[in-house]
Amino acid sequence: MNNRNKQNVYLQNQVMTATPKKLIILLYDGCIKFMNLAERAILDKKMENAHINLIKAQNIVMELKGTLNFEDGAVIAEELDTIYGHIHAALIKANIDKDADQVKKCCLIMQDLRASWVEV
Repeated sequence: MNNRNKQNVYLQNQVMTATPKKLIILLYDGCIKFMNLAERAILDKKMENAHINLIKAQNIVMELKGTLNFEDGAVIAEELDTIYGHIHAALIKANIDKDADQVKKCCLIMQDLRASWVEV
């Protein structure tokens, strides 16, 4: 088994055994990772890589939106829904414009949200 397969097995095990809170944190980690990769790709003029990583980040933001529980946490869920909507739109615009600064701003917001989840 090569290193990539070992890493995939490890990640699968991590996801399969994670608590709901840990799954949310893993989503944040992935989103932050892909935004950082996209930012670096834009700066390096690797636009296809930037596009691929921004699409991955956008998909994770939409997944986070899908996890919101409007019944049990209505106020917080509504606020997060708005934030995720703004981040998603900003990532789309950053992808069109290949704007590394916009990606960085989105990444900083996601890092703050992740830190809040860790404290819960």
